[in-house]
Amino acid sequence: MSPVTRIAREEWRLWMRSKVVVAAALIVATLLAATTLLTINRIAAEQSERLEQQIAAEKTFFAQPDRHPHRMVHYGHYAFRPPPPLAMFEPGVDAVTGQSIFLEGHRQNTAMFADTKAAADLGGFAALTPASLYQLLLPLLLIVLGHALFLRERESGTLAVMLAQGQSGTKLAAGKALALLTVITIFMIPLVAVAVYSTSLGESGLAAFSLVGGYFVYLCVWGAIVLAASIILKQRAVSLGVLIFAWLFAALVVPRFAINASSAMVDAPGKIESDLVMLAEQRKLGDGHNAADPAFQRLQAEVLEQYEVETIEELPINWRGVVASYSEAELTELLNGYAEKRMNLEAAQSRIFDFFGLASPTIAISSASRTLSGTDLATHHRFLRESETLRFDFVQSLNEVHAEELDYAIDMNRNAGPEASRRARVNAEAWQVLDEFRFVPDSAGERTSRAMMSMGTLTFWLLLAVAFVFISARRVRL
Repeated sequence: MSPVTRIAREEWRLWMRSKVVVAAALIVATLLAATTLLTINRIAAEQSERLEQQIAAEKTFFAQPDRHPHRMVHYGHYAFRPPPPLAMFEPGVDAVTGQSIFLEGHRQNTAMFADTKAAADLGGFAALTPASLYQLLLPLLLIVLGHALFLRERESGTLAVMLAQGQSGTKLAAGKALALLTVITIFMIPLVAVAVYSTSLGESGLAAFSLVGGYFVYLCVWGAIVLAASIILKQRAVSLGVLIFAWLFAALVVPRFAINASSAMVDAPGKIESDLVMLAEQRKLGDGHNAADPAFQRLQAEVLEQYEVETIEELPINWRGVVASYSEAELTELLNGYAEKRMNLEAAQSRIFDFFGLASPTIAISSASRTLSGTDLATHHRFLRESETLRFDFVQSLNEVHAEELDYAIDMNRNAGPEASRRARVNAEAWQVLDEFRFVPDSAGERTSRAMMSMGTLTFWLLLAVAFVFISARRVRL
């Protein structure tokens, strides 16, 4: 058996004899197992439920009876974003962005929230996720295990004996590192199991095991930091205090500062302020429900010229449907402009936040984790864009039905009585304009590409920490 292996085995023997270490490891393991199982069950239920709701919404839309086509524009439809397989480990931004949108004409609704049920189901575990435990609790466990790795040898006098026997500081550090690496590997098993399970649900192996690799590197960074502190510092209390401070700084202080800094550097106006400005511009576009609105005079002249007629009553199409279609296109362009501006500002804030990964490996792994899992802000923005495309397409298709399949005179007299109202309806077969909507995460290649910056930052942290350990170990003296 090599000296490095003997040193690692001795560390394990001492850990197993320590009630504090065993208790800490059992607590973390229990929390990790319970949270993982609860999150897997919850995400599986949500995935199934949202898919069923999407199918039910489509069936309900198609099953509507004969109606006036504009009634169907306001009847609307729903778009649901089911959680991707890796959301069972990293729910990401789902907690604050919402997962379903009601789609209707003349407006873009915000995504709706669904966290109340999760909080009720999970109780005290609602705020915990497997990802947060790996990011926060496992580094603490490594601190408990490793803050006295070298100091124990100094205090017991064995360091002098080992050095006198020809053992170098780098060999001692390698043995201690191997012991910590074994702990990290054992605690990676639950994440590997989640990754394997996620691939059985359709997740890409590239994304799943890139996530495993990212967390392995992250925990190795903390292991190296803990080992370096144990080599450099001369007292257990000082070593433990410095490491706890480093954990607080990296895991709590820097992320909070990064959030505040990104908000301050990129000022995103609030929803009320944006809506007031947008409504002022929207009024200039005209009222799509009023075909006689002066805003549509130019359109009317162009349409009359196109069909070579003198009055809208002579048109071969329904003028009110033409106005509805034109108004929806103009309004959607306006709404999309504001939506893109808002999403660009949010993306800019996210990039600034990710930049703080250079000051905290916790930020780097959290960003990589959300991206690889398909639960990041970019994925949510794509959901908003795709659901808006669905909304616009089916609304415009209904407006086309309004213009081409409903006579203008009948449409204008639809409120004259029950019979007139019945005649102003179109056949329910016209509702087949709705496209099937199934939202899926970006490809593994795209997610991995987006995570490259964060993964690169983690690699930088690891190289820096390992170099620090190596330099410190070579200078080990009594």
